[in-house]
Amino acid sequence: MHAFFVTLLVIVSIGLIVVVLLQSGRSAGLSGAISGGAEQLFGKQKARGIDLILHRITVVLSVLFFILTIAVTYLNL
Repeated sequence: MHAFFVTLLVIVSIGLIVVVLLQSGRSAGLSGAISGGAEQLFGKQKARGIDLILHRITVVLSVLFFILTIAVTYLNL
């Protein structure tokens, strides 16, 4: 059972790394960081298309990562 969870954790980790690397950058330097934060704060920039899908996959994989990490730690005791 422990080996199954560790294998699943490695697969989820690799998937999370790939999905994060596929996402586009939000800023282009210091000016992009300032204006990008303001646009997100006031809702002018909405996530659409592939960015929205990648964001949702990232959230799901990160939750799975934390659950599997806790499960592996618990089963190791």
